[in-house]
This record gives sequence, structure tokens and C-alpha cells, in this order.
Amino acid sequence: MSVDGEAVRLRTEADEPGWEVDPDDEWGVAVLATVGRQLRLRREAVGMRVVDFAGAVGYGDDLVYKVEGGKRISQQEYLNKADEVLGAGGLISAAWEDVKKVRYPKNVRKLGKLEGKAVEIALYECHIIPGLLQTPEHARSVIGAAQPPYSPDDVERMVAARLARRSVFERSPAPALSFVLEEGVLRRPIGGTMVWRQQLERLLEVGRLHNVVLQVMPMSCDTHSGLDGRIELLKFPDGTAVGRSDGAFNGRTITELKHLRILELRYGTIRAQALSPRESLAFIEQLLGET
Repeated sequence: MSVDGEAVRLRTEADEPGWEVDPDDEWGVAVLATVGRQLRLRREAVGMRVVDFAGAVGYGDDLVYKVEGGKRISQQEYLNKADEVLGAGGLISAAWEDVKKVRYPKNVRKLGKLEGKAVEIALYECHIIPGLLQTPEHARSVIGAAQPPYSPDDVERMVAARLARRSVFERSPAPALSFVLEEGVLRRPIGGTMVWRQQLERLLEVGRLHNVVLQVMPMSCDTHSGLDGRIELLKFPDGTAVGRSDGAFNGRTITELKHLRILELRYGTIRAQALSPRESLAFIEQLLGET
């Protein structure tokens, strides 16, 4: 095919960094089915064949069929071009507000929703930098190190989902956020020196926010109540709360008051044994200066 004498290759499903929808994600499947149906009906209403529409938006037939069939998570650019070609007056473009949420796995959307409602978030992490605090490059290195490895598209999908959760820092009124990180985690230069430096700088940036308390558990503390895994607590405006702990409750979500009190006790003990917020920031600054 040529336009103005130059060869043009339509982007196919393999080229497009979109993703298949998880068949177990009922809401995601419904959203994509609805958007796909509207795209197909509007295309047919203006009398365009798939091949003609594909050429007009610059994508291959295979991708168009997948999107219209509700089997493919489209990108914003695709919806914007479809809106323009079909003269939808912004209605198709507006579907991106729902489609973009489907990009993220169901469990991540659920976690993000909880974090978006919480007035307090407390997290102790023993093996990695918490996802809420990770830079894009650090997240990409951590996720990319998994075995068996994820596909490049899946890595990008998971990185995007992790970064979307950082909107919690932009909320108003701001929630109270507390993090305790292990010193050993901060000494592991995941992704190389530059990525590590950027991650340490991000921790300093977040740790200086007025609603954030960031602490480091020093390696000189030989034992504490978080050695068997991460602890997470989220509290909501109505007084309810949810928690998770790798060790005490095998990572399952808990809401029982007596179990939440156990996690609060353990987290409070961990905070008491960790460096103070001021000492912690000074320690991270020292690590940064050593790179």
C-alpha cells in the first residue's frame, strides 16, 4: 500500500501494545464487549467495511476485529482515531475512561480502589520497595526479573497498573501514609546505579511530604515482629479497616477486629524499633551520596 508514494504498514495486533482481557474479569469483559459493540454499530451505520475502517485509522484488520469483538483492550489513540473517522463527536473517545481501568488486573483495581478510599495506609515491606513508592524504571526491573518471565506487554501492563496507584499521593484531603522499609532493601541497586539513584531520590521526595512518615528498619535491629513478611493496614472514614500479613494470616485480606488489632500491635512495634523519620531520611541521603 502507498500513500503519496510512501509505503505505509498498518499496525497489527502484534504491533499494538494492548492486551487481551482476562476472561475471569467479569466487569472488564462487559466493558470491552459494550465498547466493541458500539464501535461496530457506528462503523456499520456509516457504511464502512472493516478493511476500509482499518485503513482509515491505521490499524490492521485483525486488531479491528478483536476490538469490536470485545477481545482486545484498545489504546486511547485507537479510540480517538475511531471517533474522528466515524464522526462520533467525542462519544467513542469518552469510552477511554472505562477502558483504561480494564488495562489493570482485577486484583490491582481492587487494591487501588481500597487505597483510594483509605484515610490511613500503613505498610511494612521486608523484601522490596513498596509498589506505591517505586519509580517506573525500578518497577520495570522488579517485574522483569520474575521467573518464568512475563512477556514485554505484560511487564508494561503491570508497570502501568503499579504507577496508577500513585494517584493516592494526589488526593485531597490527603490520607495519612506510613511506610517502614528494611535497610537491606535500600542497599540492593536493582536496575543499576542510575535506576537505584532515582529510586532513592523518589523515596526522599515522598518522605518529605507532610502526610507521609517514612522509616527505615536498620540491620542492627537483629529481630522484630515483621520478620515473617509484609504487613499492610488500611483504615476508612467510617471506622472500618482491612489488613494483610504474609506471615500471620498467609496474605489473605482480614477485617476481623481481633486480627486487625494483632496487625496494629505488630506494626506499632516495628515502627518503634525503626529509625525515626528524620534519621531515616538522613540515612537515605547518605546512601544516595555513596553512589
